[in-house]
Amino acid sequence: MEIKGSRFTLRTWQAADAPSLQKHANNPNITACLLDRFPSPYTLADAEFFINLNLHQDPVTNFAIEINGEVAGVIGLDFRDDVYIKSPLIGYWLSEQYWGRGIIPEAVKLVTGYGFKKLDIICIMAFVFSTNPKSMRVLEKAGYTQQAVLKQSVIKNGKVLDEHVYVAYRNI
Repeated sequence: MEIKGSRFTLRTWQAADAPSLQKHANNPNITACLLDRFPSPYTLADAEFFINLNLHQDPVTNFAIEINGEVAGVIGLDFRDDVYIKSPLIGYWLSEQYWGRGIIPEAVKLVTGYGFKKLDIICIMAFVFSTNPKSMRVLEKAGYTQQAVLKQSVIKNGKVLDEHVYVAYRNI
């Protein structure tokens, strides 16, 4: 499966993606804004493990961001259990060399549209650390609205941070 962007392709995973995934993911500037479950350093074994988890998804909810023939990032919907079953979280990261080019806002719009068209969901949510205003701007450009700020609710790299909650509804 592929979704074409203007300068990139969102596509399903292939085992051969591991080296480029590892190369672009192994960056402390990326891990600084992600959950601690994201490995750092990011090894080839981490890349292979992640790809194997996502190889045979049905429906597809996690996409490789391919730029110039290699995986330069990831975007996906993370489905949760219980009362959150129809309110997935969107998550993404992009290789630092492609920051500031409008790729992620476009990718967020594409995945959001795909989610509302193809999946049985009521909203898509995102949680952003207060230290990541660029990601907040990405979400705003993609039509998400800030719903709340959870004061002093997370710890990242030993610092207590606020977490900003963004939501998109079917009508975007």
